[in-house]
Amino acid sequence: MSAAATALPTAEERERTPLAPLSRLRLLTRNKLALTGAVAAVILVLIALCAPLIAPYDPARPDFTAALRPPGWAHWLGTDDLGRDQLSRVVYGVRASLQIGLLAVALAFAAGVPLGLIAGYYGRFADSVVSRLTDTLLAFPFLVLAVGLATILGPSLLNATIAVGVSQIPAVIRITRAETLRLKHLDYVAAAVANGGGDGTVLFRHILPGALSALTVQATVGIPTAIIGEALLSFLGLGVQPPSPRSG
Repeated sequence: MSAAATALPTAEERERTPLAPLSRLRLLTRNKLALTGAVAAVILVLIALCAPLIAPYDPARPDFTAALRPPGWAHWLGTDDLGRDQLSRVVYGVRASLQIGLLAVALAFAAGVPLGLIAGYYGRFADSVVSRLTDTLLAFPFLVLAVGLATILGPSLLNATIAVGVSQIPAVIRITRAETLRLKHLDYVAAAVANGGGDGTVLFRHILPGALSALTVQATVGIPTAIIGEALLSFLGLGVQPPSPRSG
């Protein structure tokens, strides 16, 4: 057995080697801040999924005989001016906020990832067209663009989700394009092309998986951004309409 065969991997090679799921879990448990965030996220998701089981009252049903009651055994967080249970409205508000955040980010990724892949991989005319589209959308601040789209579409939960999702498309396009430009010159991508891999195979089986780390970070930023954007739209009367509960 040669010395080259038995040589230990270099630090650079170890850094490029993907971590096993169990190793990632160990790293998460060692990072107290990340672990706290993960636990909080899981709790919020469980609250959203189990809202009908957790909420003690109908969040939209008024009870004028119980208006403005302080927290107590019957209403743990009290009631509002219409007698609606505040705890039930908070629980369903979490559900609505997570729904908007997830759907808006899904919409942004569904449109932004393919456009970013096309722009970064083919370049030239395709890159020019997609870049001009991105620059046009980025000319407007995120919230201004969301408010403008929601005003055009009309006030509703669906339209608010579309407005917030479209406003996040430029960021997804830019990140995907940058990762595609970085990855398409690597050896394993060149080997896939040399072996006769079609454009779709190269893009979605070799380039896109390599861009998932950056896209995952963008998704974790995009979900709370979408929730904040929806809260602003609801404050302006362009988002979730009364009597539906909302966190904003």
